[in-house]
Amino acid sequence: MSLDWSQCPAVESVPGKMGGAWVFRDTRLPVAAVFENLEDGVTIDELTELYAGLTRDQVKAVLDFAARSLAVLSTH
Repeated sequence: MSLDWSQCPAVESVPGKMGGAWVFRDTRLPVAAVFENLEDGVTIDELTELYAGLTRDQVKAVLDFAARSLAVLSTH
């Protein structure tokens, strides 16, 4: 099951930028990296310190989008 990241305004996929992977808008940080870091116990505040240009609002928007999308997918 995959999410339609094109519906999340906090991210973008640009051909030629990180191989077209979904990244946080105006960064080169793949969305997947945030989930991997969170799984490893890194906090949102630590993420924003680790990755220049990444904001707490961007991370929250992606997490909220994923939660809403998964909730919709699980009811179908």
